[in-house]
Amino acid sequence: LRSCSRRRSGAREGQRALFHPGTMSGVSFMNEETNRESDMGSVFRVAGPLVIAENMTGAAMYELVRVGFQKLVGEIIKLEGDTASIQVYEDTSGLTVGDPVARTHQPLSVQLGPGIMNNIFDGIQRPLDTIAAESEDVYVPRGVAVKSLDPVKLWQYKPVNFREGQSIAPGDVFGSVVENELMCDHKIMCPPNVKGTVVKIYGDGTDGKEQFNVNETVMEVENEMTGQKFDLKMSHFWPVRLPRPCVDKLPGNRALTTGLRVIDSLFPSVLGGTCAVPGAFGCGKTVISQSLSKFSNSDCIVYVGCGERGNEMAEVLCDFPDLKVDIDGKEIGIMERTTLVANTSNMPVAAREASIYTGITLAE
Repeated sequence: LRSCSRRRSGAREGQRALFHPGTMSGVSFMNEETNRESDMGSVFRVAGPLVIAENMTGAAMYELVRVGFQKLVGEIIKLEGDTASIQVYEDTSGLTVGDPVARTHQPLSVQLGPGIMNNIFDGIQRPLDTIAAESEDVYVPRGVAVKSLDPVKLWQYKPVNFREGQSIAPGDVFGSVVENELMCDHKIMCPPNVKGTVVKIYGDGTDGKEQFNVNETVMEVENEMTGQKFDLKMSHFWPVRLPRPCVDKLPGNRALTTGLRVIDSLFPSVLGGTCAVPGAFGCGKTVISQSLSKFSNSDCIVYVGCGERGNEMAEVLCDFPDLKVDIDGKEIGIMERTTLVANTSNMPVAAREASIYTGITLAE
């Protein structure tokens, strides 16, 4: 895990210089349509999941692209002259030389907001339940584009802590949403790189409306220094290779109760800590991680199945919805505090790598 963190932080440093996270607010690569000729390249060579594209002058490292007529999702990993090397997250069968490559001008990003819990995503935050319902197939169609969070579902939103005319800064909590019985206080925070004066507050009956979807504006902010205006929503997008900023790291002074007596007694850990469970095939690493998800004293669980065997991931997807936890004498489904990121060993390597970044960003 430490080795992964070092590699990940190195990639993110390069990302920081190329993309400004403030530009991600309200933008999703999933629905980005490109018509300008300057944003179009063409396939020059295909070698498995690696695609070489030409006429890509102006493209940036780690920029997300759509490859071919099926609009396969890919990410630029190398630039040389006007050519770009692209790691495609999906099967490249059928791609031919000359097929179009569309730039999105955005890095791989995830949507953060109410609706993450009690959901199952693939490695690039595409909800598998939605894909299954739309495609009516057991396989994920190539190039499928769906919203990460349900854009129609309404959430009970309550503004807190701020009044019109007050100053707001990144990380300030300005709203609260009851997501479910376990996540009854989902705090809505001001996105990083957004600050200014509160111009308008929506919700709590002030405008006759108390329920909003994740794409509706709940607060308007104006930066008087730059004159820029921001429409804050309950969700925003964030590049997965860029760490979520934090003011301070809390001390690890609370025990992590795993529910496994041998681990709690011989290998104790703390909330906020990092644990590694090395072992050979079939030794029970997945069983330990699943037990942690089921029985630990955690507020929420982000379970990333990266390179798992299909039967192991299928077991997780079947077991978790049926598990219950006792809260004040009432049984509540454990999925209400859990989100699953599923990427099995038969997925492309690039997609498996993306699932790690997706899971860590969701957890952050």
